[in-house]
Amino acid sequence: MAPYATELDANTTPLAKAAEHSVLARQGVARMAMPRPPATRIFVVANQKGGVGKTTSTVNVAAAMSQLGQRVLVIDLDPQGNASTALNIDHRRGAPSTYDALVDGEDLANVVAVCPDVPNLDVVPATIDLAGAEIELVSVVARESRLRKAIHGHPLVGDAATAGEDRYDYVFVDCPPSLGLLTLNALVAGDEMLIPIQAEYYALEGLGQLLETVDMVRAHLNQNLAVSTILITMYDARTRLAAGVAEEVREHFGDQVLRTVIPRSVRVSEAPSYAQTVMTYDPGSPGALSYFEAAREIAAKGGAR
Repeated sequence: MAPYATELDANTTPLAKAAEHSVLARQGVARMAMPRPPATRIFVVANQKGGVGKTTSTVNVAAAMSQLGQRVLVIDLDPQGNASTALNIDHRRGAPSTYDALVDGEDLANVVAVCPDVPNLDVVPATIDLAGAEIELVSVVARESRLRKAIHGHPLVGDAATAGEDRYDYVFVDCPPSLGLLTLNALVAGDEMLIPIQAEYYALEGLGQLLETVDMVRAHLNQNLAVSTILITMYDARTRLAAGVAEEVREHFGDQVLRTVIPRSVRVSEAPSYAQTVMTYDPGSPGALSYFEAAREIAAKGGAR
């Protein structure tokens, strides 16, 4: 079957779009490939509040990017290893992982695993060993820069001149729900931040603390770090609360907030229990379509600060 070269027009019904996306995803066809960025874009996905869809957004945006023809690396920096689970990567104790790169100085290329279900998507898994990394790194020189050194030391991270045509287009670092040394390493390593915000008022409470930390990192450790993308998750269109939170976030952050919101979805929640992202588990579902559109927005925005 010849690859699809055209996009359904704007008048196509949502049901038809869902059916088309489902067929193309199951066939492994890159749907409406986006232009590749000139150099690897390194995203830190962080929010110290748990349960806001941080890991879910990481793996699904990454999978959607691969469907858009991009080469993607996901770095799991959470000792729970949930991103590794969703991408069907072995993360039992002793498996090559981010712990080896951070604590032992292993080359990142030596701990990368290939995602079996999503083409052009690689993963550096997290094992439970990572839980002790913050203590082990306390006495290490330049401890907050270990991840940056590892990422930029990977031969496929960089621009076309330095990393070639096989370079990664996107690196997504999934952080633990805290502002400890692991998250600090990610903030020093990244160029852009993707902050998922749950469409509830509690989710806004910790955002100020996160942004203060970002300002501190920018001032002292990584002046290139920018909050480029905010994604509203678990959006329930039936409630005024969700609409109110979304409006408040857009008023405060403007163009940093993606137009696409991620709806509450049982299918999104079910997917990890089958070691899948929703992009492969149910590619025609509203959650999958929303993550696909969010990825397209991120790609279209480019590296704009």
